[in-house]
Amino acid sequence: MAKFGFIGMGNMGSAIMRGLLKVCAPSELLFTDASKERREAVTAETGVAHVDSNAECVRRSKYVVLAVKPQVISHVFEDIRGELSSDQIVISIVAGYATEDLKAGLGDSVRIVRSMPNTPAMVGEGMTGVCYDDALFSDEEKETIHQFFTSFGKMERVDEKLIDVVGSASGCSPAYVYMFIEALADGCVKNGLPRQTAYRMVAQAVLGSAKMVLETGKHPGELKDMVCSPGGTTIEGLAALEECGFRGAIIKACDANYEKNKKLK
Repeated sequence: MAKFGFIGMGNMGSAIMRGLLKVCAPSELLFTDASKERREAVTAETGVAHVDSNAECVRRSKYVVLAVKPQVISHVFEDIRGELSSDQIVISIVAGYATEDLKAGLGDSVRIVRSMPNTPAMVGEGMTGVCYDDALFSDEEKETIHQFFTSFGKMERVDEKLIDVVGSASGCSPAYVYMFIEALADGCVKNGLPRQTAYRMVAQAVLGSAKMVLETGKHPGELKDMVCSPGGTTIEGLAALEECGFRGAIIKACDANYEKNKKLK
């Protein structure tokens, strides 16, 4: 029996599996995907075996990872309901589906870990919000769950009522950061910097700035103030951002994806 079996091998499923390969042997993993071509390509690239059906993947795995889009999860429920035993654990990365929704589809006795990962998992820097009922899992299982999520980045335990907010904090936010990098690079190109140089410099500035928040423990506002000399260029730029509603636009984006998350199922 495989340790982890993936149902779905899209961008997120593939990123997570590649993270796991740093701590697990290929023989400990298994997956399936709706596309035969995708199954064969991933096996050829990673050495991880695949099976042709969702039910078979469940029967041969201890931890079953649901890594499909919300639009197709009902079909997965039909395939695997009744296949899960009390010894198995379901790890879901399906957006918008609460634990109770998953139990309604899979059975009330199924043990479920609900999570919200993000695409930086592809480079081992993912951030995942995770929620589950401690009472349902042994210490060994909880350690395995921790190993699973930290194999491709970091994890944060949150109350399930906050999991849709995690979508704003880390799930959707990489897209906002990419847009910021692109826009800032465009501004630099406008003033003469070569485009590839601008992308590299801006991306490194974002990386370094994020690292300062994480490693210094200082409030982002304090770090911002450290860059702003009185009457200087940075405070002039910040004033322009405020005039254009920069903070308000970000907050409205968070509100929009929070509301959408609640409507996905």
